[in-house]
Amino acid sequence: MSPRFRELDHRPTPMGVISLRRRWDPLVGDDVYEIKLDDDFLMSSAFTAAEVEVARLALAELRAGPGAEPPDGYDVVVGGLGLGHTALTVLDDPGVRSLLVVEALGEVVDWHREGLVPAGAVLSADPRCRLARGDFFARALGSEGLDPEAPGSRFHAVVVDIDHSPRHLLHPSHAPFYEPEGVRRLAGSLHPGGVFALWSNDPPDAGYEDVLRLAFGGVRSEVVTFASPYQEAPASNTVYLGTAPGA
Repeated sequence: MSPRFRELDHRPTPMGVISLRRRWDPLVGDDVYEIKLDDDFLMSSAFTAAEVEVARLALAELRAGPGAEPPDGYDVVVGGLGLGHTALTVLDDPGVRSLLVVEALGEVVDWHREGLVPAGAVLSADPRCRLARGDFFARALGSEGLDPEAPGSRFHAVVVDIDHSPRHLLHPSHAPFYEPEGVRRLAGSLHPGGVFALWSNDPPDAGYEDVLRLAFGGVRSEVVTFASPYQEAPASNTVYLGTAPGA
């Protein structure tokens, strides 16, 4: 196999075959890490701007709210580990006390713990960070909450980067999370004034914003624009933001 391309791992999962690969990309001028589910690209290290911004915007929204910053720091949940860029951005904030990353695929967690993904060494070494295998959507809708080790726990921010968009899902079982009852349950997992942030690959969806307004205030969409090495025009993603009531 050429050193310019290497499949680092591939394994069957209930959702399909997931694979991690590394390739040298002359347009980027560096190694690019990619995660695929069957033939569907989930993550690429060539595009990380939106994964970074969804975490940065969530924490900025917390600080812009009326509540004071907790003296012990923020407790944050990230749904979806991927290549770890969202989690790294959360940990870059000195005001974060703890980070729980919930990832459905144990294979992805293994890649980080085994050092196959560059972010893995940093995430595994940070005592504030806990990587947990679990179905984020089932936890968000369940009675025990997002952290079964501490049932009923609330968080200051929940940042989600899993599905391609609220309409373009990786699995049909995720759909209830984006419906009114799912949004209400998610709001209940946040402290008063806590922030929900969601990454989407699609343009802003007014219908989904209306659903968020059933449980959140200050709902808005931020379009994140970034340069792409593969096209002349800038690329863009969307970050949805909503603040839990009661601040």
